[in-house]
Amino acid sequence: MFDGPLNISAGELDPAERRARLRLARSNRVGPVTFHEALAHFGSARAACARLATIGDGAIAREEEALAKAGGRFLVFGDPAYPPALAALPDAPAVLSAIGDLGLLDRPTLAVVGAREASLAACRLAGELAAALGAAGFVIASGLARGIDAAAHQAALTTGTVAVLAGGIDQIYPPQNAGLHAEIAAGGLLLSESPWGTPPVARAFPRRNRIVSGLSKGVVVIEAAARSGSLITAHRAAEQGRDVFVVPGSPADPRYAGSNTLIRDGAILTRDINDILSVIDAPRSEAQVPVKPRENSRSPEAARVLSALGSVPTLVDELVRRCQVSAAAVAEVLLALELEGRLERHRGNRVSLI
Repeated sequence: MFDGPLNISAGELDPAERRARLRLARSNRVGPVTFHEALAHFGSARAACARLATIGDGAIAREEEALAKAGGRFLVFGDPAYPPALAALPDAPAVLSAIGDLGLLDRPTLAVVGAREASLAACRLAGELAAALGAAGFVIASGLARGIDAAAHQAALTTGTVAVLAGGIDQIYPPQNAGLHAEIAAGGLLLSESPWGTPPVARAFPRRNRIVSGLSKGVVVIEAAARSGSLITAHRAAEQGRDVFVVPGSPADPRYAGSNTLIRDGAILTRDINDILSVIDAPRSEAQVPVKPRENSRSPEAARVLSALGSVPTLVDELVRRCQVSAAAVAEVLLALELEGRLERHRGNRVSLI
């Protein structure tokens, strides 16, 4: 059954069809797969609404008005501004709420994701990678969670970042990211598949993750444990034909159990930006970023302490015994590393390199 053409001109949806797609998308029991199946079966959302719609124009108008007051708009499947990378997916979102710079959707994007309860070292690396990739011309996408997501967004604010939310676009989660949410709305782009006012619930996060990966040419995973939500993003990225880049960690560190498993299963081991740019062409040819060597002008005692340190937390007393250096000398070396931003302290008088 088909009740008329979907477009009034090339690239533009007929206004009535566009409103029908909004109604269909917001109707009960109509997820993204059902939405696309309905379009294929009925020929148009207008025809599908006659059988499936459970929401009227009034509710759509109220949501649209609330979104407009916040400076946003709907991106409906079929709109010219709808992200082409998402449109090709079989479960492409039927509608996205958007606040911010839609021009970012026209630029090549890479996702940076990882642990919510991330270590300081991992957050620092996420920021460094996001900043370098942003300088190379990529937009950085992530999910505005604590830890790695927040560090990546923060580092890419000046070069372009897209945050995909699990709840409604007005729902700030977690609350401590309220400032970052506002900064991205002002200078980056917020996206959400959920209706305005919808609180984030557990089942919405995997759905959110497929959008993060779907927008991107590849996904960079930093510090993912064995049961990390980042693994869902990585698996969806692989299903979508995107590259998966993973920063490795010590086999003894449970925070990297999921990351190391991804590498074992074929993900691309990633030490720095050049491991990414060797696979994905940067928008600008000058984007190759050399790895900056660290100073190595240390005393023999300090060198022994440094060589004994790694990413796995080590007892300070063990360093004294292993390196055969006085406790005072070890403390001096550790303080110097800490001031350089290269040392992380843990409970139980343990330390590790960043």
